[in-house]
Amino acid sequence: MSAARGLVLAVLVSLAVVLQTSVLPAFSWRGVVPDLTLLVVVATALVSGGRTALPLAFVAGLVLDLVPPADHVAGRWTLALLVAAYVASRFRDSQAGQQTATATMATVLACSVVAGSVFGLTGLLLRDPAVPVGEMLAVIGAGTVLDLVAAPLVMPAVMALLRRMQPDRLPSVVGPLAPRRPQGVGQEQAL
Repeated sequence: MSAARGLVLAVLVSLAVVLQTSVLPAFSWRGVVPDLTLLVVVATALVSGGRTALPLAFVAGLVLDLVPPADHVAGRWTLALLVAAYVASRFRDSQAGQQTATATMATVLACSVVAGSVFGLTGLLLRDPAVPVGEMLAVIGAGTVLDLVAAPLVMPAVMALLRRMQPDRLPSVVGPLAPRRPQGVGQEQAL
């Protein structure tokens, strides 16, 4: 991954976390907000695959676990985002470049349900009292619906930006440090 691409991903995750934890709670529905960080991770997995999305999910999850107003045991969001990134990257691999809007929304749906379920189940296992058992399914359902509402606004922009940052689309290095091409590759040979 290039430094420019890493910087863009860091800015995207930072922006998503700030919006998710400070701006969107004012517009929450019963305390539930769209998971913008999950959407950035899923978009990264769909464009770049697991080699980029899994480390991003780990870092983004740690940030979500530690940034205020975190009221849960640290590591729960990290695990949830890692599983979601894995699911999205496997879905990308199975599509073989045939990504449609419907397939993207189906991936967001699956990853939102999986991440919400992992987060909720780890809370039960760790006896984290943030959400009682009776409300867990309602929170997962509301979070999934809000993620699906936010996805058409977030996913196309993030995916387009990440596609523009693909290594084959970045300008090549020119000069004495540029990698040398073997004779005949990419140029006409003189007869």
